[in-house]
Amino acid sequence: MREAWRELMFADCDQLAKLDRDPVAPAKRSQVALDKVSSHTLDDGSTAHSWPTLLAELAAITRNTCRAQQAGNSSPTFNITTTPNPKQKRALDLMQSIKM
Repeated sequence: MREAWRELMFADCDQLAKLDRDPVAPAKRSQVALDKVSSHTLDDGSTAHSWPTLLAELAAITRNTCRAQQAGNSSPTFNITTTPNPKQKRALDLMQSIKM
């Protein structure tokens, strides 16, 4: 999931740089990644996330079990799931790209 969500987090998205670098030399972040870290924002202006903050963002999606207001305890219930905001929707869409 970390790889799929790379673009939403502070992680470096320049994966081609990994192929060219010396494997024993210390890794260096790209300027784009350094800009993400210093501004705490992504290219689209939305907030960049760490792993815990992205999980907390996704944890806000809830499924509520409801019952009609006048109904008694034995009446049927129904579920309502909150609508994901754009960041949550993007994270869920990126999870679909994970191949196992």
